Parts: sequence; structure tokens; C-alpha cells
Amino acid sequence: MSKIRVGFIGYGTSVRLFHLPFVQAIPDIEVYAFLQRSEAPSANSSHGEGVHCTLDHPEARHYRTLPEFLADKKIDLVVICTKPATHAEIALQAIEAGKHVLVEKPFTPTSAEADRVIAAAEQKGVVLSVYHNRRYDNDFLTLKHWIDQGVLGDILEAELHHDLQEPSFLSTLPIEREPGHSMAFMAGSHPIHQALVLFGRPRSITAFLRTCRGVESDNEDSYTITLEYDSPLLVQVKTQAISIMPEVLTSFVRGTRGSFMKFGTDPQLGQILEKNMTPETEGYGLDPQENWAQLCTKEKVALEQSLSGQYWVGKPPSLPGSWPSFYTDLVKAVRGQGPVVVDARSARDTIRILEYATESVKARCTVDCDW
Repeated sequence: MSKIRVGFIGYGTSVRLFHLPFVQAIPDIEVYAFLQRSEAPSANSSHGEGVHCTLDHPEARHYRTLPEFLADKKIDLVVICTKPATHAEIALQAIEAGKHVLVEKPFTPTSAEADRVIAAAEQKGVVLSVYHNRRYDNDFLTLKHWIDQGVLGDILEAELHHDLQEPSFLSTLPIEREPGHSMAFMAGSHPIHQALVLFGRPRSITAFLRTCRGVESDNEDSYTITLEYDSPLLVQVKTQAISIMPEVLTSFVRGTRGSFMKFGTDPQLGQILEKNMTPETEGYGLDPQENWAQLCTKEKVALEQSLSGQYWVGKPPSLPGSWPSFYTDLVKAVRGQGPVVVDARSARDTIRILEYATESVKARCTVDCDW
């Protein structure tokens, strides 16, 4: 079976760090083309890596305009890694050209735009997905495993975090809010999407968007969004951009039969940046034992029994994280061999929650969801 030929729109950090290492780990994918508007440097250029696609990927085709790029009939899958405000229009043009489309998160700045893109893809019969790669983080996979096993019982409350330890990009975060370009839309889309996968659509939303980086700005760097369900379930999704902790909290979940608490973010990004690992390296994606989750349950599982024999308590191994699996699953969907695991409708609902959160902040009240 022929390889899926991928064309990337953009050549920034998103493409180089969060896509290419995982695409190149999949034998069924060919890095075929790039759309990078800047002219290719001369052959004797002294530029280093990460400046231009022609220097790093001389075997791939280089286009400088969108019409030329989309006119290449050999491109099977278009990956859009541009500013969020441009996602919808580029996706619509790629779909019209008959391409399968993967959009970097956040999907679009508004749910109305997301609806337009979804409708176009359905009409054209192409695969559409959004790059919520943190569906393949070890903490989410491990939490979902134990929820699916029923060892937590009915979930009563959950906290899902995407906290940051004073990241360098805080100093470059725009003072004025740009469409789809804020901490809630960027980092926030991860735990919101995870909450939708685990618990479905909420009935109401209460949100707090805050600026904690010491500047006057309407572009938040931290937020708390509470999702309320018809059952007793309450879910908080949070990002705190200034989290001074040895290991940040990723999830805390309590149910009628047990509880789950996990510290330490998925190691994949750190393994690539700090340890020069690749997805093929032995040990890639494995969580260090000190970061395994604390699990306590009334169900009999392979843990130590404690507290007068009433509960099973321990730190079971984390499931390995695997961002390459996003692309493995996407290839199957493009070939008609499996579902689109990260479907565009769940990504659209993520954007809708962010819209409800904005309404809640402006009105200083709880907002009912009308799906």
C-alpha cells in the first residue's frame, strides 16, 4: 500500500517540534511538501537548522503560495500549522481541493467557523481531524484506563490541569487578545478536550480568566473553568502559568469507589528537547516511577491492601505516552481502516466551551449550555 503523502502549511515550532518527529516515526507516511512563504536560502547559506524547510528537508517540495501548494495532486493530507485566525479559511480551501485535513489546535477561533469546516469535509467526503495530541499523554491514557475499568465508580469530581512552570513564551504573549490566541484557547484546549472525551458535554459553565504574569492585559495566562453536569459531577479544567512546584499536578479525580491523583507531565516533549530522544529510542514515552499516579479503590486490583482491609492503595505503572499513535490512527482513518479517533466535532465542542467561558467571565455568572 502506498504511503500517505503529507504537506505541511507552515514551518514554525509547531511543525518542527510537535509534528515532524512523530510523522517521521511512521513508516506509512512520507514528508512530501511544505508551504513556507519565505524564499529558499542559497545553496551556500550559513543558516542552521529550523530556519527553512529546504535546508532541513531538501527531498521535499517547497511551495510559497497556497494555490500552488493545493494544486499538487500528490498531497494526500494537509497539516495546517498557522495562526488560529487563519485555520478555518485554509482548511476550507484544502477541503475544496479534495485533501484530507489535520488542523493544529485550537481548531478555529469560533464554533461557527468549526461548523462550516466540518460541514465542508462531510460534503466532500474527506477526513478532518484536529491535533489534540495530548489524548495520547500517559496521564490521560492512565486515567481513562482506570475510569473504564470501573475502579473509581461513578465520578463525583475531577480536576484536569495543564499547568506551566513559568514558560519562556509568557514574555511574548500578546497584550491584546487575538482570535483564538490566548492561554485558554492554546493550553486550555487540551484539558477541555480531555474532559469532553471522559465525561461528555456539560450542562453549564462557570469561568475565571486571569492575568498572573505581572502585566496589564486582557489576554489571560491562567484560567479556571468549572463544568457542571446533570449528575453530581463537577469538573474543573485549569491552567496556571506560574506554577512553582517540583512536579505539576495533572489530574485529581474522586469517585464513589476510589480516587486517582497524578503529578508530573507527560515526558515525551522533555525527552525530545532535553535528552535528544526520538520515538524510536528505547524508553521513549515511559513515565518515571516517581511520577506514577496514586490510586485508591474499594475494588480488588493488583495493589497493596491497607486501611483495615477496606481499600486497595498503590502506584500502578503509567501507561506509556505515544504521540506517534495519533498519526498511526490518522493513517488508518485516511485509508478507511478505522475511525477518526480525534474527531472534529469534539474539537468543535472544545471551542464552544471556550465561548461559554468567555460569556461567563463577561457576565460574572454561570452560563447554561445550549448545544
